[in-house]
Amino acid sequence: MQLSLFSNSLTTDLKEGFSLEAIFEAYFSCRSNKRNTINALAFELDYESNLIQLWKDLNDGSYQPGKSIAFIVHKPVQREIFAADFRDRVVHHLIINKLNPLFEKEFIQDSFACRVGKGTHHGINRANKFISQCSNNYTEDCHVLKLDIEGFFMHINKEILFSRLQKFIEAQYKQNDKELVLEICHKIIFNSPTENCIIKGAAKNWEGLPKNKSLFHSPQNCGLPIGNLTSQIFANFYMSAFDHSMKKELGLRFYGRYVDDFIIVHPDKEYLKYLIPVISNYLNDELKLKLHPKKIYLQHYTKGVKFLGTVIKPNRIYIANRTKGNFYNAIQKHNKVIEVRRKPNSEDQNALLSSMNSYLGIMKHYKTYNLRKRMLNKYLNGYWWNHVYLSGGVAKFVLKAKVVKHSW
Repeated sequence: MQLSLFSNSLTTDLKEGFSLEAIFEAYFSCRSNKRNTINALAFELDYESNLIQLWKDLNDGSYQPGKSIAFIVHKPVQREIFAADFRDRVVHHLIINKLNPLFEKEFIQDSFACRVGKGTHHGINRANKFISQCSNNYTEDCHVLKLDIEGFFMHINKEILFSRLQKFIEAQYKQNDKELVLEICHKIIFNSPTENCIIKGAAKNWEGLPKNKSLFHSPQNCGLPIGNLTSQIFANFYMSAFDHSMKKELGLRFYGRYVDDFIIVHPDKEYLKYLIPVISNYLNDELKLKLHPKKIYLQHYTKGVKFLGTVIKPNRIYIANRTKGNFYNAIQKHNKVIEVRRKPNSEDQNALLSSMNSYLGIMKHYKTYNLRKRMLNKYLNGYWWNHVYLSGGVAKFVLKAKVVKHSW
């Protein structure tokens, strides 16, 4: 396929373009996650006209990604986020809706990120099962190797990604809009969100962020923005050849990966040592990625292994100290609201629910009932209990119903 396919002058027969129905489906999928943002609300004021215009722009080749908003988050760790314009997010959902069924057939069972039913908890449970099976229910020796890729998203090579994606789509995608799908994928992948982006927050927010974790310092033609749906799914696709190599070529039975964090369990410690340079060479030669030299973990399973916010030990999974610390910090953040104004408004209350329920949702999967109860009773400001209560034991915060006073 020639690069002229992706020129701005390309025109597409509407019969082989995207259907308006697919655009609306992508919009409703996107809206369910981002409905309260300023971008989403502005788009929603006249969403039908906006979607029809987007449909026309996509089909006639005039669509170009808009500006992103760049900002820093600090939980669970400091990260640089690029939030795409809501219009672009609709396009991301459109593309992933079309490609995800094919990706799911391509991905191995044990890649865990951004897949229905295969999130964090599934990954943790699979890693726990690997150890249990490899050690014959904790009666035999086995070892755990955990590795991490340095600056993963910032070093994904766009040329390699698109070349592999193009071959995959040409071989697997059977719809009439194949060329248009490829064109939009090219525009998304090769878009440079750092150009003309809107910086949210102060420059000092970037202090302490390593250069290899910022798109502003990525090598030329490298880097996908954290925060986009396409980035998460394309990153998984980028690593899928590596996953198949681990499973098929090396014959690893107990292997799993969550984004750039992967785990291998094996009876032979020396074999795991041998794998480290083998894996390093593959990543460097095929994907232009590097193992993080300070995040190579190799231990007997009884020592426990930190994985996805937990510590996995025989017959028990603990919440990692960092998760506990973040939970405590979140409680203190909401306590400051009470210190400023004794009566939190509805926005404050919803923020508390969103934050606290996120942590409780993680922690309730493990034996943390006493920990959750103790931390909330000890640290959450008592004024909050005038507005919320706990449901399902200590599993979820719910707003108390307001008493409506009638005049009669």
